[in-house]
Amino acid sequence: MIKRTLYFGNPGYLRLKDQQLSIETVEGETKTATVPVEDIGIMVIDHPQITITSGLLQLLQENNVAVITCDYRHMPQSLLLPIEGNSIQQERYDSQLGASEPLKKQLWQQTVIQKIKNQAGVLNSLQLNSDYLIPLHRSVKSGDSDNCEATAASYYWQTVFIKHVPGFKRVARIQGVQNEMPPAPNNFLNYGYSILRGTMARSIVGAGLLPTLGIFHRNRYNAYCLADDLMEPYRPYVDQVVHDMITEFGIVEEMRKEHKAILLKIPAIDVTIDGAKSPLMLATQRTAVSLVKCFEGSQRKLVYPEL
Repeated sequence: MIKRTLYFGNPGYLRLKDQQLSIETVEGETKTATVPVEDIGIMVIDHPQITITSGLLQLLQENNVAVITCDYRHMPQSLLLPIEGNSIQQERYDSQLGASEPLKKQLWQQTVIQKIKNQAGVLNSLQLNSDYLIPLHRSVKSGDSDNCEATAASYYWQTVFIKHVPGFKRVARIQGVQNEMPPAPNNFLNYGYSILRGTMARSIVGAGLLPTLGIFHRNRYNAYCLADDLMEPYRPYVDQVVHDMITEFGIVEEMRKEHKAILLKIPAIDVTIDGAKSPLMLATQRTAVSLVKCFEGSQRKLVYPEL
């Protein structure tokens, strides 16, 4: 069963009652609603006047719920996940820590190839020229030593939004300028990628792996390097959603509720993995489990969706 993504953007009180999430809000009058915790996959907290009890947080973590909190700009800021997410976690840690460098380079090669192929898929679906990307994904070497990922990204970002934002530049954040938001539609992309990152991190923890220890990404300040690795071939799905959004709403500098409502559905969108349709959240679980098998030596190929 696909888990639910819950968003809280108004003042409220979240607590545990009869093993369920109890939501109390005051909008003229007090209203109460309940949701079974076992049905929740991701929870987004987006208001400074939301109170959440420790008892509820404990049960959320026992059920491997990814809890995302937002900053004053309403952009995802932090991600809470359980320390223990699998019954044979130590065994999984051992195989992850023991993975050889050649294996990790091969896994990164597979990841980059599928990311570029999915970027080409987005361009094809938008009737844009993807010919430049085809030889690139065929040329990716072990560890992507020629940095085909960056070469593909340069062409892809110049092309994907060309009908709406000629000269678009992808910006995750503006360096050296505190609290400055990058120009739209980077705001849509950043929000969507944060939801995707939380979804992938949740699947990694559930598979019994360390989300900090990546196969390619390495950053002493990043607790989710492995999530950043495995989400790469999934990013084009977010790009496609964002393209549809700006087609409908235009270029919007300030995100509204209707925009967030679309982006919060990203874990539930259908993707094709192993030739079958699957919700994205379940696909990330299959990707994480395939990585476990690669680390254990029972499988040589990561399972990724194909766009």
